[in-house]
Amino acid sequence: MAATPAVRALERAGVPFSLHEYDPASTGSGAHGYGAVAVAALGADPAQVFKTLVARVDGALTVAVVPVSGQLDLKALASAAGGRKAAMADPADAERATGYVRGGISPLGQRKQLPTVVDDSALGFGTVLVSAGRRGLQVELPPADLVRLARARTAAIAR
Repeated sequence: MAATPAVRALERAGVPFSLHEYDPASTGSGAHGYGAVAVAALGADPAQVFKTLVARVDGALTVAVVPVSGQLDLKALASAAGGRKAAMADPADAERATGYVRGGISPLGQRKQLPTVVDDSALGFGTVLVSAGRRGLQVELPPADLVRLARARTAAIAR
C-alpha cells in the first residue's frame, strides 16, 4: 500500500497509529457519504469515525473534523475559528488546497496546512479514525496526537 502524505506525516512524527483499509465502493457513497461507507465497511462506531470537511470562514479555507454520526454546525465552526460566517467550500478548492480528493481528504499531511478545528467529542475516545489521505483508507490514532499534528483547536462544532 502506497504511503499517503498523511501516513508519511504520522511516520515522521513517530506517532502510534494503525491503518484500516476497505473497499470504498463496497456499499456505495450514496446519500450517506464516504464516512458512512467507512463505518459500514469497518464495523466501527460512527461516533468514533470522523469526517474531514473544508469550509470557508470569512472567506478563508478552514478544516472541520466532525463525527460521521453528526453534522457540521457552521455557526459553531465560524465562532471556533474566530470568524463571523462559515459556508462549505467548493470541493475543487478543497482538493486544490489539501492535495487530496473528495472523500479522501485527511486533516494530516495537507499540501497547505489549513486552520483546523476538531470536534471536542474526539477527546472522549482512546483512539479515533480519520481519512488517511485516500478513499478506502482510514488511520486510527489517539485524538491528542491528531489535534497536535493537525495544529488544531478543539470545540463543539458538531450537532
